[in-house]
Amino acid sequence: MSFLDHLEELRWLLIRSTVAILIAACVAFAFSKFIFDEIIFAPKDGNFITYRFFCDLANKYDLDKSFCVTEIPFEIQSRRMDGQFSTDIWTAITAGFILAFPFILWEFWKFIRPALYDKERKYALTFLFTTSTLFFLGVLFGYFLIVPLSINFLGTYRISDVVKNDIDLDSYLSLVKTTAISCGLIFELPIVIYFLSKIGLVTAATLRGYRKFAYVIMLIVAAVVTPPDVVSQIIVTIPLAILYEISILISARMEKKELKTNELKK
Repeated sequence: MSFLDHLEELRWLLIRSTVAILIAACVAFAFSKFIFDEIIFAPKDGNFITYRFFCDLANKYDLDKSFCVTEIPFEIQSRRMDGQFSTDIWTAITAGFILAFPFILWEFWKFIRPALYDKERKYALTFLFTTSTLFFLGVLFGYFLIVPLSINFLGTYRISDVVKNDIDLDSYLSLVKTTAISCGLIFELPIVIYFLSKIGLVTAATLRGYRKFAYVIMLIVAAVVTPPDVVSQIIVTIPLAILYEISILISARMEKKELKTNELKK
């Protein structure tokens, strides 16, 4: 295919992906009340499952009791005339992107498939399943761990009793949506490392060399979003550390396969 033909394929990939997102967004819009009341605003409730889990953990091991709360003391407000309507639309689009993610991946796979070997094309379903699973696991990780930890910390943080927390609707939703989607994309790290290793941009030795810096960053992130106790920080850090170690194993395996292939060619 010529360069222009590739651009045409890419254009249709983007069009089909956009249509899929819009269709999924329409479905999400039909259930917007459930999405807002039972999903988006659920981490603001002191009875949310994450808070109950950490509270039980704190009581059992005599740790910090900051998660044993009945409510998180801040109100959410909309200060624009079109605030709630536009929020409903953009939230539906975000939900549409999450729901349509497997289809977008399939379109991406079809786009790169001509550049792959026949034996690599056989792994289409494996690629789709693995990548989608990692993304949804990341979204759940962000929603059930990072989001409530952040809301509890930021919503209860006070510089003075004079200042009252009335959180803007856009600010609250930005935290929830950005965190969930960012974690979903971060969980794609093993897939990204697979392709970077395949084209030789990343090696297992490089990842091992930067391991200590990566762990420091993970611990800093965990310390920021969790209360001041070691157990909750470890709970947040462990999944990220596992992803990084899996990425090292994937890179090392790709190097061995590449070395073996080169030896057979000789």
